[in-house]
Amino acid sequence: MATLFDPLSLRDLTLRNRIVVSPMQQYSSENGGANDWHLVHLGSRAVGGAGLIITESTAVTPEGRSTHRDMGLWDDAQAEPWRRINAFVHGQGARIAVQLGHFGSKGSRSHPNEGLTYLSPAEGGWQTVSSSAVAPFPGMSLPRPLTIAEIQTTIAQFGLAAQRAVAAGFDAIELHGAHGYLIHQFYSELINQRTDAYGGSFANRTRFAREVVAQIRRVIPDRMPLLVRISAVDYVDDPKGWTLEQAVALAQELKAGGVDLITASAGGFVFLDKSKVRPGYQVSFATEIRTKAGLPTGAVGLITAPDAANDIIEGDKADLVVIAREHLRDPYFATHAAVALRQTPAVPFQSHRAYW
Repeated sequence: MATLFDPLSLRDLTLRNRIVVSPMQQYSSENGGANDWHLVHLGSRAVGGAGLIITESTAVTPEGRSTHRDMGLWDDAQAEPWRRINAFVHGQGARIAVQLGHFGSKGSRSHPNEGLTYLSPAEGGWQTVSSSAVAPFPGMSLPRPLTIAEIQTTIAQFGLAAQRAVAAGFDAIELHGAHGYLIHQFYSELINQRTDAYGGSFANRTRFAREVVAQIRRVIPDRMPLLVRISAVDYVDDPKGWTLEQAVALAQELKAGGVDLITASAGGFVFLDKSKVRPGYQVSFATEIRTKAGLPTGAVGLITAPDAANDIIEGDKADLVVIAREHLRDPYFATHAAVALRQTPAVPFQSHRAYW
């Protein structure tokens, strides 16, 4: 029986524990580049004892961003600052993955301090793209459907960003295929209204995800793990909504394509009733995919307490516990969890006097 503080190996990567810092947008980048904010933000969580740190969603094209202050890896120069950050994280005994993504029709928005509102091209934004000309929410941009040629270009851009990530010293890559962003905009019928090879049937709607995975797997070392975050359900009572059964089927396809772990999140096209949002409310999705697809999973969703996180691992509900907001409140969550669970905390020598 594994526990929260047992190591986990994925291909040649071994994590010191099962605690993951979830990707969280910081809206603090300049021209897609990392800076001292990201060094401190991610480095402090490494000092805090997490096993794996995943960067915020990092755009593979300028038009794949949510805002002008999002991270990017569409240019070779953007890889350079990551070398320093990744070296620091490694020096603390943690490992780091980059999350590659494309916001699709959820892009071209103002900074959170300015309301995250849609910016038209005339206001300094850009024309967004998607699988179809369907806006996820009222007031958002009406996207232009990608052509087949543009789909192929976008797939290639994911591959180029992955190559830059390897050069920058990342340990793993996570593909963001959840939360109503571009990949999700292809596999969910709520958005995808295409009638070509990328729309209609389950196989066609998931083609984009599978081809992005294939491209990334082709250009990264075999030793490097490839993770994918998906939305397990769309949270809608609609026959076109994405279901857990479809998520399991997609996970099986991705496993065959060389994916090593699925993080099972949910939603992206509706505002979920807050009465349904409770600690661990999405863990069952990870368990179902883990059991039926035979693939390691990461569990997410208001996991804030050490004992609850440990129960997920001890109960064979998931293989990793992916924690977002609690890591914002407490960069040292993993250290404090170790103390609470009577484990030896992974702290740097500078902090030993606080624990021994």
